[in-house]
Formats: sequence, structure tokens, C-alpha cells
Amino acid sequence: MLRAYKYAILPTEEQKQQLAKFFGSCRFVYNLGLETKLQAWTSARKHLTCIDLANQMKELKDTEAEWLQECPSQTLQMSLRNLDNAYTNFFRGGGFPKFKSKHHKQSIQFPQGVKTDFESGTIFLPKLKNVTCIFHRQFKGDIKTVTVSRTTTGKYFVSILVENQKQLPKKKPVRQKTTVGIDMGVKTFATLSDGTFFENPKHLRCNLKRLRVEQRKLSRRFKRGAKEQSKSYQKQKLIVAKLHEHIKNQREDYLHKASINIIRSFDTICLEDLNIKGMMQNEKLALAIGEVGWYKFKTMLEYKADWYGKNIQYIGRFEPSSKLCSHCGHIFKELSLKDRSWTCQSCGTTHDRDCNAANNIKNFGLRFKPATVNVSH
Repeated sequence: MLRAYKYAILPTEEQKQQLAKFFGSCRFVYNLGLETKLQAWTSARKHLTCIDLANQMKELKDTEAEWLQECPSQTLQMSLRNLDNAYTNFFRGGGFPKFKSKHHKQSIQFPQGVKTDFESGTIFLPKLKNVTCIFHRQFKGDIKTVTVSRTTTGKYFVSILVENQKQLPKKKPVRQKTTVGIDMGVKTFATLSDGTFFENPKHLRCNLKRLRVEQRKLSRRFKRGAKEQSKSYQKQKLIVAKLHEHIKNQREDYLHKASINIIRSFDTICLEDLNIKGMMQNEKLALAIGEVGWYKFKTMLEYKADWYGKNIQYIGRFEPSSKLCSHCGHIFKELSLKDRSWTCQSCGTTHDRDCNAANNIKNFGLRFKPATVNVSH
């Protein structure tokens, strides 16, 4: 079983300069490879593979771009392999590959040659030698691929993909007592069929006032037409980046705690196949939907369910989960989005909108087979 472990690293100033060169070299090779593939297709309708681009890179290192030799050759090859994978994902329904920018998050990959020393707290990286690493937990297994990244706030991390020689546990049987339905919402982040609520902390809304102030300062310090921005602009840019990072960390921490709580409590989790990308087109709800992180939450549930042998079942997005009475099956067609509770006209039961939807999602999940879902939406 493959598991990834992420640690913070503390490179020296000399190692930071080397990493900056590595990031720039891999970014250059990726962008050049993307441009070469586009030109080959538009001019001659020719598809260049990863091997073709690697052969061209060898000639480039010996003639025009000798400075690429300072970077480990395998990291350059990995950037071309990532480009090829991006193209493959595009033909499978993903987004088209984009050119990389030096102003965004930077990352490189080492496919081999990496060694860890938990006792001394260092990790050996090719051409960087020993780098101080904060090992907050240890692992056992064979190291496969190591990714070194630098955030926009100047922090360095290493993500180690490990093969621990363990098998994924068998899926537990689907039973009604150990099954839960989850209704994802905006007012309440998640409502479970057993009556449990996960409140929406609204991390972005809580920091939005401060974020607006800092972003306005950044906008005022920007000088149009200038070759380089002032030091005050760079300082303010770092403040805005740290605030965005703080909001992101708050959201991911909450999603991790909520997802692991649900996975440990139930054997089968039933969810709706929501069209998140389509729902984000609604200008009035886009901010509220974007800050809750539904897609990230589903992704966490899926891989944690594999770790613990739990089941994830999806129901169709057009199932009447909110309008259907979970007691008698009557459909209340007049139900609108503003109605948070309603009374069934057939049996007289008063329903909380979210609890009723969660119960219906559970019933649909137990009634039908697991739906085949494209989770890339």
C-alpha cells in the first residue's frame, strides 16, 4: 500500500539557492516541453511523447542551456513525465495543461537517491546532500518518489511516497446499523442521518474583512509599468499570502477532523453525487460553496475509507432527497431553498430539511448498488 508522509524541511541559505535553481530549471523544461508539443501539433499534427522531449532536452543541455546540468537529470525527466500525464488527463476530461509561473507554488520530484535519517533529523537529497527535516512521525517501507515544494510564503516541505508492503483491508459488509447518510450544505456543513451536525465554521468569512484590507494595501502599492516592484509591495504580498495560507490550513484541519470522525464511526457512508462545478456557476452561492470545500471533503473520505476498509456509496444527483418524506415517501414539490423545515401533507410529520435529506440519502444508498461516479467534477 502506498502512503505519503509530508514533513517541513529547513534548508540552509546555500541549499535554498540550489533549490531555486532546481525549481527554475524544472519549470523551464516543463514550459518549453509544453510549447514544443503545441507547435508540433499545430504545424504538423504530430504528437510528441515524453521520450521525444527527453531526447531534445539532452541536446539542449549540451548546446544552448548548459546551466540545466546543475539540476539533477532525473528531476528534469520527472517534469516532462508530469507534462505527459497532464496531457493524458486532458483527453480523459481534465483541464488543459497550463504554463508554470515562478510566482506560484514551486515543486520538484526525486524518483530515487533519497535517504532519511530519523535519529539525526536529516534527509539526503541528490546534489543537496543532508537537509534538516522535522520528522514529527516515522514510517517504515521503501521510498518511491519524493516531492520537494516551496509555498508562496517561503516555507519548504518534502512529501515522501512510501510502499509499506501492506495490503488494503477488506471492505466491511454494508449493514443498516453501521450506515450513515450525509447531506452536504452551506448553512450547516454536514448533517448526518443519526442527527449529528457539523457546523460550518466559515473560515473565509471570518477573515474576509482583514483580507480585504490587506489586499487593498497591496493594490495601492502596485506600480504599473515598473520592471520591479518596491520592497513594501513585496512585504505586503507576503502578508496577503500568509493570510490565505492561514485560511487554507484552518479549512483543511477542520475537514481532516470531520472526515476521520465519520470514517471511524461508520462502516458505510452514503453521499450525493453533487455537480459542484455547475453549482459554482451560481454567483449568489459561489462564495459559500467554495469556502466549505465539498470536493476536498469527498476526496478525504474516499482515501481514508480505503485505509480503514470502509464503503463509500453515491446516489444520483437528481434523487429527490430534500423533497421526499423519509416516513411515507410523499414528495413535496413546492419546497424551496429558503424552507429549512416543512410538514408532510400526507402523514403530517414535521421534517428538518437537512435531517430528512440525510435519511433519504441513507435509504437510497442502501436500496441501490453503489453508483459509478466521475469524481473529477
